[in-house]
Amino acid sequence: MTDFVRVAVVQARPVYYELSRSVEKALTHMQAAARRGAQLVVFGESWLPGYPAWLDHCPQAALWDHPPTKAVYVRLWENSVTVPGKVTQQLAEAAGDLNLTLVIGINERVERGAGNLTLYNSILFFDPEGNLINHHRKLMPTYTEKLIWGLGDARGLRAVDSAVGRLGGLICWEHWMPLSRQKLHLDGEVIHAALWPTVHEMHQIASRHYAFEGRCFVLAAGSILSAAELPAELEPTEPLKQRPETLVLRGGSAIIAPDGTYLVKPVYDREELLLANLDPRLRYREGLTLDVSGHYHRPDLFDFRVKPGNASEHHAPEKH
Repeated sequence: MTDFVRVAVVQARPVYYELSRSVEKALTHMQAAARRGAQLVVFGESWLPGYPAWLDHCPQAALWDHPPTKAVYVRLWENSVTVPGKVTQQLAEAAGDLNLTLVIGINERVERGAGNLTLYNSILFFDPEGNLINHHRKLMPTYTEKLIWGLGDARGLRAVDSAVGRLGGLICWEHWMPLSRQKLHLDGEVIHAALWPTVHEMHQIASRHYAFEGRCFVLAAGSILSAAELPAELEPTEPLKQRPETLVLRGGSAIIAPDGTYLVKPVYDREELLLANLDPRLRYREGLTLDVSGHYHRPDLFDFRVKPGNASEHHAPEKH
């Protein structure tokens, strides 16, 4: 049986829509987690360089041919991450230097060729040797998110071997896609990164259900963002204009055991580094009663097949 795994969830704000400064903050948080013994560090959804919360809090953003929205989109595009690229190199080197496994959400743009005007909501997974071991694009942007993100494919919809065990992740409402969950369960996840913009009550329910269903550990990662940090080009709702200090992303990060209970309860309304020691034996204890990829799985009755897809450009895992 393997030893305990020490994990960390970074609940913090990036420098909103400023990529280089956000990367600097990410590296600082990684260093702080490493000093406290973390072997795995997880950041929230599209943390580089920030979740587009203005889609929900700036009503004019969805107007057709709206110059302020176009200006914000250009700024986001310019500050998004290319894979591979300078930022992935920085993250890979930091993971290697700190001996960390890293999971981080990004806004991703394609450097050249077909689809280079489209952004994706993606997760990057790095190992302690500085390798990009998985790259997953969100399969289906939710509601207003369709204004800025394209559809992902299933090439990165998988759990991979890592220094901390079988590791996978999903983004936000992918946790309500039953077949996406089942794919990762069948891959034998030990640790699951659940990336959210903010982990409110329903997101807590989804994260805890995922842990219970998959008999795995779930690191639910949310971010912090105030109304004052929304893009200056767009006008927020009247209540937010009156109270710019209001948090539109409140965190809610938590660490959850394979029986759905909290190892670290949700933390709201402040930046925090959440840490826990995971005992892999808990998975096997809970596996006695439920294993949706084993004795609670009926392949004689149900067929399951995944189509990897054919995205315009999607890089295989890289080595640095």
